[in-house]
Amino acid sequence: MSVSVTTLPLRGLARIGLHNIDTLYYQVSPEELILDSLRLGQGVLNDTGALVIKTGEFTGRSPKDKFIVKDEITCDTVHWNEFNLPIEQKYFDIIHKKITSYLESQPALWVRDCQACADPRYRINIRIVNERPANNLFAYNMFLRPTEEELDDFNPHWHILSAPGLKLDAAECGIRQHNCAVVSFKHKMILIAGTNYTGEIKKGIFTILNYILPQEKNVLSMHCSANMGAKGDTAIFFGLSGTGKTTLSADRNRKLIGDDEHGWTADTIFNFEGGCYAKTINLTEEKEPEIYNAIKPGALVENITFFPGTNRINFDDASITENTRVSYPLDFISNAMEPSIGGLPKNIFFLTCDAFGVLPPISKLTPGQAMYQFISGYTAKVAGTEAGVTEPKPTFSACFGAPFLPLHPGKYAKMLGEKMQEHKVNVWMVNTGWTGGPYGVGSRMKLKYTRAMITAALEGQLEKVRFETCDVFGLAIPAECPGVPQDILNPRNTWTDKTAYDNKAKYLAGLFVKNFEKYKDGVSSDILGAAPTL
Repeated sequence: MSVSVTTLPLRGLARIGLHNIDTLYYQVSPEELILDSLRLGQGVLNDTGALVIKTGEFTGRSPKDKFIVKDEITCDTVHWNEFNLPIEQKYFDIIHKKITSYLESQPALWVRDCQACADPRYRINIRIVNERPANNLFAYNMFLRPTEEELDDFNPHWHILSAPGLKLDAAECGIRQHNCAVVSFKHKMILIAGTNYTGEIKKGIFTILNYILPQEKNVLSMHCSANMGAKGDTAIFFGLSGTGKTTLSADRNRKLIGDDEHGWTADTIFNFEGGCYAKTINLTEEKEPEIYNAIKPGALVENITFFPGTNRINFDDASITENTRVSYPLDFISNAMEPSIGGLPKNIFFLTCDAFGVLPPISKLTPGQAMYQFISGYTAKVAGTEAGVTEPKPTFSACFGAPFLPLHPGKYAKMLGEKMQEHKVNVWMVNTGWTGGPYGVGSRMKLKYTRAMITAALEGQLEKVRFETCDVFGLAIPAECPGVPQDILNPRNTWTDKTAYDNKAKYLAGLFVKNFEKYKDGVSSDILGAAPTL
């Protein structure tokens, strides 16, 4: 529906620099957004009715082009590093003016009022202005959707201006290249230009919540998924992209709280979002039925290809990117929690995709080990397509989410440690990666075995089994687990060449120790004592 800028909910646009706009589409339904995308030639439908788009130049986040305005608010509070890049206020002003001028020149804009944080005590109102309808559909899918009554007096706390078609002059705007995502805590605004990758919208809000909640609300913000059992037992799954957060939390026997971003209060675990943003590479109905069946009308699929001559998705094709994605509302999952709030956790799982094939498929961590692994945030990506690259690439991302953490990692780690101790939470490390050898030699851990191990931990079936300790990492490995072959529980047993395993384990341990050097002065002896033994 086309509405005037003078319509009550939209008068506030003038306050953020948007004045002369021809046509505004406000709170448009998913059906209308899909029709608008098709009409503009900005997407097609697949055989199940989902909207499929290509995001163009950027098929993932661009962390080197994300900036935070360095001002009196952030100067001494933000942990400035390779992820939290400072930008001067004057450049924010220039970029803001260029984006608003560009948006005013467009024939139409799509505006959506939405919210983040399912726990109403911490909810924030967000107004998003989009150049493209598909990006507005993404916002509908991913954020909480206010009721008609809430929209009557909606007052946005934060604004996002998204102009993917605008290419900026890097020198004039004080940025690295023609695209950027800029956060200003003073203006409570996120500016996105030059990139059509929808994840920049989602992670912009995650970044501001990671700043606001721990400092102002004493709420631990977490890059994790969460679900809850029939007895009210909540489980949390930390992990970097590709380790299985979305897959493993979508359990038919448990209620899904959310798949990516959560807060931990004194009495709840709550979802920041209203939807899921799942990877689709190699997706099958057999392995991940909930995600597979969520690709239907209203879902937004990014950067996939079709089988020739059809509109049927080829989920195995990574020719555009490995980072193929689908966004959909949380209620597309049959067993989603409503509202998406759970009780305090009884189990925490640190997910890693160890492509070196060294770490156990499941191990129980001591409090010191839990903090060491949380601060380390390890996973390993498989070798890419570059000629001559055969070794997996290790990745260490503090708190399993370093690119989105404006505060020092120690702040989040301290809060997690206190909460784990207070509530006596079991902490497990789960390797969803390789067994029987590294990538190229061994094989990926079967999903059914990983699910069985997590189920056993959740149901308390591992409390009475015998544990053995692996030499280098000192992790406690269960000697048996229901539904899992006993010979795969200790990774050394799965390697034909035991000496090769020992050498690879020592190599990976060395990477852990080297990475942790930057944290050693600020942690306890208990945490330092949990380091691998070289």
